[in-house]
Amino acid sequence: MAEDDTLDPTEFGEADAPPVAEKPYKIIFEANKCIGAGRCAEVSDNWSMDIETGLATPATYFFGEADLEHNVAAAEACPAKKDDGVIHVIDRETGEEIAPDPHGDGTVSVDW
Repeated sequence: MAEDDTLDPTEFGEADAPPVAEKPYKIIFEANKCIGAGRCAEVSDNWSMDIETGLATPATYFFGEADLEHNVAAAEACPAKKDDGVIHVIDRETGEEIAPDPHGDGTVSVDW
């Protein structure tokens, strides 16, 4: 936990995560802000739309280099949060946001 007791998004899920060397990237998904547009599922095999809930669902949250490009595409295609997206691709080694990176500096743009 961060000093002010706010959950650091880069730490989310790390307790049960595979080793960074095996899966150096992860997704932080703000599911409560998903608007069900389905653009993520159109561009990434990792994403599907749940017919019952109308929301996106990732098949996995941790992945390697081979799956980076299409997960970045999913994050960049997400129109939620005024096109800032609710899918965040994080480099687990640096803690930086790769996509959508609306600030342009790697700052994680999750707003819980």
